[in-house]
Amino acid sequence: MNPSDLKYSKEHEWAREMSGGRVRVGITHYAQDQLGDVVFVDLPVIGSKVTQFQQFGTIESVKAVSDLFSPVSGEVVNVNQTVVDAPELVNQDPYGQGWLIEVVLSNTSELDALLSSQDYEAYLQAQ
Repeated sequence: MNPSDLKYSKEHEWAREMSGGRVRVGITHYAQDQLGDVVFVDLPVIGSKVTQFQQFGTIESVKAVSDLFSPVSGEVVNVNQTVVDAPELVNQDPYGQGWLIEVVLSNTSELDALLSSQDYEAYLQAQ
């Protein structure tokens, strides 16, 4: 089950609202399960701009290399260096230690374009 306090994109990324207009971003359990064992994560540098539903990095597994898409627009203010050094955390704890970046939102209304956990579950069932 996907955490109910998160918002989800159809590209299988999640967004967790934090204080100060920040949003933490990661990939869903479904995405990491489809990828298989994650071996490399390429993330943007702090200060980079990301745009909602546009590519911000790549994630590589033993099966394939996949693009990462930002669920929100804004400025990257934190990058999870731990996951860069230990990419398997994405598989082990995708909603916790396996987070990828933190973004200061440029438009808070973009969160409304994302799916609730129930809507994301329904989307997965329809796939």
